Amino acid sequence: MEASEFKRLFLPCSNKMYLVAWRLTHNRQEAEDLVQETMLKLWTQRDNLNELKNCEAFSVRTLHNIFIDQSRKKHLAVADSPPEGMTLKANECDASEIMQQKETGIIVTRLIAKLPKQQRNIITLKDIDDFSYEEIAQQTGLSMINIRVHLSRARKQIRLWIR
Repeated sequence: MEASEFKRLFLPCSNKMYLVAWRLTHNRQEAEDLVQETMLKLWTQRDNLNELKNCEAFSVRTLHNIFIDQSRKKHLAVADSPPEGMTLKANECDASEIMQQKETGIIVTRLIAKLPKQQRNIITLKDIDDFSYEEIAQQTGLSMINIRVHLSRARKQIRLWIR
């Protein structure tokens, strides 16, 4: 196919191709690029297009296929991005971390249960229930210094059992 015949057959189709491209992309620049890409593809295949009955339908179909190919490539590029580029949010953890935290919590709870009653009570109030030293002193009737000593001994004993 000669250049003059190609222009005569396919240039009138460019307006229709632009309308279809704009409906697909909703972007003027992308629609123009898509039409240009389609025209280039038609030009490179011009020797095989001699027996076309409907040039407009063929050009619009070619444009649509190019759009689908480009969309798939964009989707694959996003899906194939390396996981190193992705970051976890502060509240997201993987399943192994969650399981490890649960197991550690169970172990610590069992160890606290082995402590003497006074130490068990104080460590529960301070570390689990998050009471202040003043609140613990009011509940137990112990001095703040005494509470700190019991708490220190309880934590030390748990560390020894864990090792």
